[in-house]
Amino acid sequence: MPDFGECMAAEWSSPDWAGLIVLCAANNWDDVRLSDRPLAEQLTRFAPVLYVDPPLSHLAPRSNPRVRPALRRPRLRLVAPGLARLTPVVTPRPFRPAITPVTRAIVRRSIGRAIETLGADVQAVISTLLLIDVFDLAPAARHVYWCQDDTAAGAGHWGMDPRRLLAGEEQVAAAADLVLAASPLAAERWRTRGRPARALPNGCDVDRFTNAPTAAEAAPARTGDTPVAGFVGHLNERSDLGLLEAVVDAGTQLLLVGPIADTLAGPRLERLLARPGVQAVGAQPYEDLPDWLSRMDVGLVPYRDDEFNRWSFPLKTLEYLAAGLPVVSTDLPAVRWLDCPEVTAVNDPAGFTAAVHRRAASARNPELVRARQAFARTHSWAERARALAAVLDVRPRLDSLGSSDV
Repeated sequence: MPDFGECMAAEWSSPDWAGLIVLCAANNWDDVRLSDRPLAEQLTRFAPVLYVDPPLSHLAPRSNPRVRPALRRPRLRLVAPGLARLTPVVTPRPFRPAITPVTRAIVRRSIGRAIETLGADVQAVISTLLLIDVFDLAPAARHVYWCQDDTAAGAGHWGMDPRRLLAGEEQVAAAADLVLAASPLAAERWRTRGRPARALPNGCDVDRFTNAPTAAEAAPARTGDTPVAGFVGHLNERSDLGLLEAVVDAGTQLLLVGPIADTLAGPRLERLLARPGVQAVGAQPYEDLPDWLSRMDVGLVPYRDDEFNRWSFPLKTLEYLAAGLPVVSTDLPAVRWLDCPEVTAVNDPAGFTAAVHRRAASARNPELVRARQAFARTHSWAERARALAAVLDVRPRLDSLGSSDV
């Protein structure tokens, strides 16, 4: 049974939980900050939010130490005024076919008891879960399936059976009133399948990056006057090492910020990391990313041209722009949808390298830095939350009206 023991503290009952939005996230609150957490934080300007972590076992920190704090009690906790977090703790390997019914029962019971503890009436349930039905826990609420990735292409990355995931996704989409898709291309595909769908592309924590030193004013660590091209994120099989090699071959320094997947290990990666002018600093705290971005002249999105990437919406593109950086990316549908003059989309190594050099020359132009940051602000998480609140017909909370972002 979930431990909600500390939920009855006096400060817990102070927020008004009427009109609760339940967000069943794809990413743990303590893990890498992707789209779920910032959207939840911004949604609290419109309604109280219950953020539900994906099911977590006690063994999960062995492979991902970042989620260890999530196992601390209580399972339901107050994160901020009007924002609660629930961590359903389940058995190891929770989505094995034989174990999934147990996982489903634990998660559903945890969510139902959390709603009861909050004394909330639920106005919307937003779920990313493909193998756990949760909409009927609040039958009178709006039911939204949030499609963050292409399930068929992503199953291999997640080590899951694609047929099983697709069957689950079809059931969730059929039970939902609306499908939200991170990619505009994915939203259109859902509409062609007869599902009500809207695009909700990823956004950006704009203030975190625009208030930090930018390429126009920072003094980055570099060798001589050679420009620095940077990549922030998880370097893995989605990344095109050939593009990074071409950038270094052309004499540009390369700064890699983020973890490197074991699947890339091998002589080719070792040769790249051993090259003069290449620096890999590994995973860094999210709070430190603005400092690392200030050391760059150009932000890179060197993704492979494959199905999974074509349906993605890279967060880093907007983060680079918010930091005042120009961007060179492979030609993704999301990049074309952004239609930003400060993002160059090109796939071939020669064109990619030429774009890096051309963009680096304008990196410190103050007018262009301001233009990049202004563009990023139109795609902030505050804007994304406002758009979603409008879709859900949610009005701003009275205690949020003083915020400059609402």
